[in-house]
Formats: sequence, C-alpha cells, structure tokens
Amino acid sequence: QVQLVESGGGLVQAGGSLRLSCAASGRTVSAYTVGWFRQAPGKEREFVATNTWSSGSTYYADSVTGRFTISRDNTKNTVFLHMDNLKPEDTARYYCALSGRTTMLRSAPSYAYWGQGTQVTVSS
Repeated sequence: QVQLVESGGGLVQAGGSLRLSCAASGRTVSAYTVGWFRQAPGKEREFVATNTWSSGSTYYADSVTGRFTISRDNTKNTVFLHMDNLKPEDTARYYCALSGRTTMLRSAPSYAYWGQGTQVTVSS
C-alpha cells in the first residue's frame, strides 16, 4: 500500500520561503516520476512541478518558474518542494503525487498515488 505524507506547510508572509516534504512508503520514489500540485478554494487542482524518474528532467508551471524547486532524496524516499519569494496567489493546499509515466506529466490523471496535502497560506 502506497502512502504519501506531506508536511512543511504553514502561514508565511509574502516574499518568504517554505520547504514542503513528501515522505513515501510502500513504493520507492526513485522508480517514479514525482509531482507537486496545488488547489485553492473554488479552483481546480493545478500542476506545480514534476521530476521524472527516467531522466531526472524537471518541469515547472510558468507561475512558479524561478521561485520553486523540486528535488528528491532517494535515500530517504522523500520528495521536496522548496518555495521562495512566495506570493499571496500561491495560497493553496499542496499535494505530492507519484506517476509511472514520463509524458503528460502536467495532468493530474497521470498520477496514480496522492498524498492528503499540506496547506500553504501566504499573507500580503
């Protein structure tokens, strides 16, 4: 059984930083593409970042490029999302996910396993 547990969310002022963690059990993250998505109240879940298992390629949503960094520590079976220069529009619940794919990675249905999410709130 796969379990993904996110942590590291919280309340931060605009311009601040947070690092989200996603600890996996039941699967080895090195064999999966890992992704981060977010969902704000009343909005659809949107792609944030992904890192493929095959080539290590990394992709970001335009809205976070240059501010967010996705990484993984395969020895700890953990995925991270480091977020700098946070803006109020980054406020959302953030989810990590695992996928066996190397294509269509900006699409949530491409991911088979999901965590419960961690809330990030950015005040202005």
